[in-house]
Amino acid sequence: MKTPDRSLFACFGVELEYMVVRDDSLAAVPWSDHVLVGPTGRPVSDIDRGLLTWSNELTAHVIELKTTDPVGGFDGLSDAFADEVREVNRRLAKDGARLLPTAMHPWMAPNESKLWSHEFNEVYQAFDRIFDCRGHGWSNVQSVHLNLPFSSDEEFGRLHAAIRLVLPLLPALAASSPIVQGKLTGLQDNRLAFYRSNSAKIPRLCGGVIPEPVFTEADYDREIFQPILRDLAPHDPEGVLEAEFSNSRGAIARFSRQSIEIRLLDIQECPAADLAILRVVVALLRELVAEARLSLDDQRGASVAALGPTFDACVEQGDAAVVVEPVLLRGFGWESASRPTARQLWGCAISRLDPAHGASEMEQLALKTYLREGTLARRMTAALKGDDGEAGQQKLFRRLVRCLDENRPFSGEEPG
Repeated sequence: MKTPDRSLFACFGVELEYMVVRDDSLAAVPWSDHVLVGPTGRPVSDIDRGLLTWSNELTAHVIELKTTDPVGGFDGLSDAFADEVREVNRRLAKDGARLLPTAMHPWMAPNESKLWSHEFNEVYQAFDRIFDCRGHGWSNVQSVHLNLPFSSDEEFGRLHAAIRLVLPLLPALAASSPIVQGKLTGLQDNRLAFYRSNSAKIPRLCGGVIPEPVFTEADYDREIFQPILRDLAPHDPEGVLEAEFSNSRGAIARFSRQSIEIRLLDIQECPAADLAILRVVVALLRELVAEARLSLDDQRGASVAALGPTFDACVEQGDAAVVVEPVLLRGFGWESASRPTARQLWGCAISRLDPAHGASEMEQLALKTYLREGTLARRMTAALKGDDGEAGQQKLFRRLVRCLDENRPFSGEEPG
C-alpha cells in the first residue's frame, strides 16, 4: 500500500457537526443513534459512506460528517457534504427530525443534553465525571474542524507558527452563534465564549486557547502534554484520558497522525459556506508558511499575550473588531497606516489570495456575502430586525434550515 503524502498542504481532513432537532419545533433531541445504526441494527460510532463518514460526538443530539480519509483538495466537497446532509435528513424524517445548522442551538438549555451512550463512550463518561458536560461549552458547540498534515518536525514548526497567527481572527470570519437560550447576548461568537471556559476546572487543558509558541514535538510534549497529564492525574486515576485528545486549545497537534486540527470555526448555514471559509484559511496559511510577508522568526515570536486580546475582541465583536496587533497586520498583508476592522483585514487577504479560484458558485457567493454583510452571526442578527423573541427566532432558523437543505448561503438583507 502506498504511504499517503503527509507533507504540508498535500491533503486535508474536514469535519462538520450538526445538531439533531425535531422538525416541527426545532427542539434538540438525542436521536443520533436513530441514524448511526450498523448492519446488526445496533448503534455504532461510525458509518463509512465512501468519501465521507458519519460519526457520533460527545452528546447524542449531534452528528458529525467528516472526510473518511484525507482529501487532496476542496473541489466538489461542499456538494458531497450537502448530499450526505440530505441523506441524514431523509433517514431522520421518519422520526420527525432533521439537522440544524449554526454553532449553537438558539434556545436549548444545557440540562437537556444527553451523552452518547453506545460504543467507545468511556472517554465521554470520564469527561462528564470531571467537568459535568451539561454546560453549553460541552453540549452546545457545533463546529468545523480542519486537519492539516505535516511530515517532519520542521514542517510541524512552520505550520504551527502560521496557524497561531490565523487563530485569533477566525471568529471574525466564522462566528455563527449570537443567541443563547433565546437571548441575543451581544457577542458574535458565544460558542467560543463558552469554549474558553469549558475546562476551567483544569485550566491547562485549554490554556489561553491560542497555543503556546512551541515548534517541535519534544517542546510540545514538555510544555503542553506533560502538564496536562499531571493536572489530569488526580481526576482520572484509571488513565482513561490521553493528553493528545484532552488538549482543548484552538489548534491541537495530533502527532499520532501527523496533523494539526483547527477547532475555532463555528459551523455555518450550509457546507458551501464552510468550504469557502476553509479555502480562505488554507490560502492564508500557505502564504504564511512560505514567509511571503512575514519571516518565520517573526511568526514564532508572537506570544499568547500578544495574540490573545485580538482573539477575545473577535469573539465579542466578530468582524467589527478593530485589529491593532502589528504582527497580525503584517501577516495578513495590511499595508495602510490605518487600523482595520477584522472584516477589512480578511477582505484584504481574500482579494490578494483569490481563494475562490476553482470554488463552486455557491462557495463564491458565500465569500461575496461575507464581504458585503459580515459574519453569519451579524447576518442572523440583522435578519431578526428587532423581532428577537420566540416567533422571530423560529422564523430565522426556518430560513437557515432551508439554506442547509439547498446548500445556499444566507443573506440578512433578503426578505424573510
